[in-house]
Amino acid sequence: MKSSGLAFGLLSAVFHLFWTPSTGLKTLHLGSCMITTNLQEIQNRFSEIRESVQAKDEHIDIRILRRTESLQDTKPSDQCCLLRHLLRLYLDRVFKNYQTSDHHTLRKISSLANSFLTMKKDLRLCHAHMTCHCGKEATEKYGQILSHFEELESQAAVVKALGELDILLRWMEETE
Repeated sequence: MKSSGLAFGLLSAVFHLFWTPSTGLKTLHLGSCMITTNLQEIQNRFSEIRESVQAKDEHIDIRILRRTESLQDTKPSDQCCLLRHLLRLYLDRVFKNYQTSDHHTLRKISSLANSFLTMKKDLRLCHAHMTCHCGKEATEKYGQILSHFEELESQAAVVKALGELDILLRWMEETE
């Protein structure tokens, strides 16, 4: 009797997990590549540090992620490649180099980096299966973004890029 109750309890728990909708999960359709991520969780983490990061931005008239010329008009076939490049930029140059003595902010940035790393791994699988093509447009757009990033002094570029993370998250949200 005890084992049948335990089995029923486990079966009920598994059923609940599979049939309960996961809040925040979003499937990103990036050309032929599809990945699922918890964008809501990433946005929540960023919103907790947005004000403190943006307060450090001394270059309010400059944009690294220009919505109209770099992200919004990207063809679906180039979105996967562009996102792969942007995740690498954030992982290798932004999250690693952001300087602050605020431990709360550092923990949130570490959490954001872990989420980006997971997405990057998923995109790597698409790339390995040749569903993440890097066309001329994606390469050019990433080159423009990188150029805007490198125009600023190193720490100013890191602060600016981190402060503009909401632009990237909005673009990811809008990919269909």
